[in-house]
Amino acid sequence: MRTPLLSSMYLLIFAFCANSQNPNITAIKPAYWQQHVDYKMEIDMDVKNYQYHGKQRLIYTNNSPDVLNNVYYHLYFNAFQPGSEMDVRSLNAPDPDSRIGARINKLKPNEIGYIKVNSLKQNGVDLNYQTVGTILEVDLDTPIQPGESVTFDMRFEAQVPVQIRRSGRNNKEGVALSMAQWYPKLAEYDFEGWHADPYIEREFHGVWGDFDVSLTLDKNYIVGGTGYLQNPNEIGYGYETAKVNRPKGKTLTWRFVAPNVHDFTWAADPNFIHETAQVPDGPLIHFFYKSSMPKENLENWKRLQPKAVELMQFYSNHIGKYPYDQYSVIQGGDGGMEYAMCTLILGEGTFDGLFGVTAHEMAHTWFQFLLATNELKHYWMDEGFTEYFGELAGSHILNYSFRDKTKSVYDIYRYVVKTGREQPQTTHADRFNYRQAYSISAYYKGYVFLAQLAYIIGQEHQEKTIKKYFKDFAFTHPVPNDIIRTAEKVSGLELDWYLMDFTQTTNTIDYGIKDIAGQTVTLERLGLMPMPIDITVDYTDGTFEDFYIPLQMMRGEKPTNATVLADWAWAYPTYTFQTTKPIKSVEIDPSGLMADVNMTNNKK
Repeated sequence: MRTPLLSSMYLLIFAFCANSQNPNITAIKPAYWQQHVDYKMEIDMDVKNYQYHGKQRLIYTNNSPDVLNNVYYHLYFNAFQPGSEMDVRSLNAPDPDSRIGARINKLKPNEIGYIKVNSLKQNGVDLNYQTVGTILEVDLDTPIQPGESVTFDMRFEAQVPVQIRRSGRNNKEGVALSMAQWYPKLAEYDFEGWHADPYIEREFHGVWGDFDVSLTLDKNYIVGGTGYLQNPNEIGYGYETAKVNRPKGKTLTWRFVAPNVHDFTWAADPNFIHETAQVPDGPLIHFFYKSSMPKENLENWKRLQPKAVELMQFYSNHIGKYPYDQYSVIQGGDGGMEYAMCTLILGEGTFDGLFGVTAHEMAHTWFQFLLATNELKHYWMDEGFTEYFGELAGSHILNYSFRDKTKSVYDIYRYVVKTGREQPQTTHADRFNYRQAYSISAYYKGYVFLAQLAYIIGQEHQEKTIKKYFKDFAFTHPVPNDIIRTAEKVSGLELDWYLMDFTQTTNTIDYGIKDIAGQTVTLERLGLMPMPIDITVDYTDGTFEDFYIPLQMMRGEKPTNATVLADWAWAYPTYTFQTTKPIKSVEIDPSGLMADVNMTNNKK
C-alpha cells in the first residue's frame, strides 16, 4: 500500500510524462494524465477483393495511477454487417440517417466489413480475447502497472465494406478506398475509466501517440492521408496526375509516419489527381481528387486550393497555429469527416458546397483533433465550435454575412425547443431519441453556446478565451469545464451557471417586457435559465440609450459602454428600472445573441 504522499508523487510524475507535448497542462491541471500508444503497422491490401492482412505492434504506456487488468480495442468495420448495433438502430430509429437506412441489412458476404483478430500477444505471451460486436475484449497476461509500458503484437485480417457511413469502398463518387477507422484501435482510458463504446453511428475518441504505417497495394493507386510520406522517391510520388512512372512489380509500399496524433486515415484510388498548395509560414496542403469527374467539378477543386490556404491561415490566426507540416483534403467521404492531418469529403457538387465542407472539416483539426474532446460525450464542443468557426472563416473569405448565418442557427435551436424533442447536451450521442435532435444539439446549440458566450462576457473576451483554450489544452482531452474555466479566467466572471443550465439541462431563456409606465420599465423572467440583459430604450425625443443589467450570480459585468444598472438576482421574477426621459419603445437584446426562445415579448 502506498502512502498518500507517495501516491501524490506518482500522480505528478505521470502527469509530467503524459504531457510533454503541452507543458501548460500540468500548471493548469497538476494531476492531469493521459495514456500514450505507439502503433507500427504493416498492411497488405488486395484491391480486387478488398481484403487486407495486417501486422500491428503497439507499445502502450499506462500513465494513469491505476492498475489495468484488461484492455479493449475498437473493431469499427464490424458495424457494417447485418444484425450489428448500427444496423439494428438504423432499422428502429424514428428518423434514421438516410445514408444508412436499411443498407447494412442488405449487404452480401463479400460486401460487409469485418476485422478478425487472429493472434494477440502481450510482451510475447498469447492472450485470451473475445470479439463482442465492434469491441475486442482482452484479458491481460499480467496487469499493466502505473507508469509501465507493454508491447502488444497482433495479426489480423479485414474486409473493407461497401461504403455506408464515413469509410469503405467504392463510394457513390467512385472512390476506391476510403480507409477511416479501419484498424484495431486501442480504446481510451482516462479519469472516467475505459471508453470501449460500441460503434453505433456517432463518432470517436482515441489515444494520443505516434504512428508508423506501411501500406502495400496495387502500384497504380495513389495514396493520401495522415502523416508524412517517408519514401516518395520509391513510388514516383508527387506528380500532378496519377499517370506517373512506376517502378517494376505489381505492388508498391507506401510508408507514412504521423507524430502525436490519435488516429490514422488514408484513401486510395487509381485515378486520383494529386496537387499541393503551400501555406505561407504554414503547412503544405495536399489535394487528392478523381480525374474522372466532370470538368466543372475539376475546376471547383482548382478554385478550392487558394481558398483552403486562406482557411488554414484564418484558423491559425484566430485559434492557434497549426502544428504539423502537412494537411490533406481528400475526395472520399459520404459528406465530410475530420481525421488526423486530413479530411475525407465529397468531391462533386457546387463550389460553395465543396468550400463549406472543407471549411468545416478543416476547422475540426482544432476542435477535436488538437482539442481532442470525446466526440461521444462532448460532441457539441467539437461540432458546435467547428460550425461556428467554419462560418466565421467562410464569411471573411467568401464575403457573406456572419450575423445572418448566426441568426439562422439560433432559429434552428429555437425550433428543436418548440418540438419538445430537445435533450440535454450531457446525453450520450447514441442515446438521443431523434437523430435530428442530436444534430441540432451538436452543431447548432454548440454554435449558440460559443456565440452566446460572446454576449455574456464580451466579444473580445470570447476571442481571448478561444486562444487561451487552444494554448492550454491542445494535445489533450479537454472536457466542458475546461472551456468554461478558461472563460472565467479571461473574463474574471463566474460562469458555472452558464455551463450547467445551457448544456446540462433543457432549461430555456425567456425574458419579456411586462410593462412600460411613464419612465418606468418592468421586465420579467419567464424561463428558468438566468442571463444578464442588454436593453435599448428609444426615447420620444429621437435619442436612445443602452442599458445593461448584470446577472448577480456572475459576480461582475462584461465590458460595456451601456448604462450599468443594479444586479438582477435570478430568484426574482421581475425587475424594474427608471429612465431619465419619456419612452417610445424598449427592446431586450438588440444584438440577437441571447438565445431567448420567445422573441415576441422582447420589444414593446
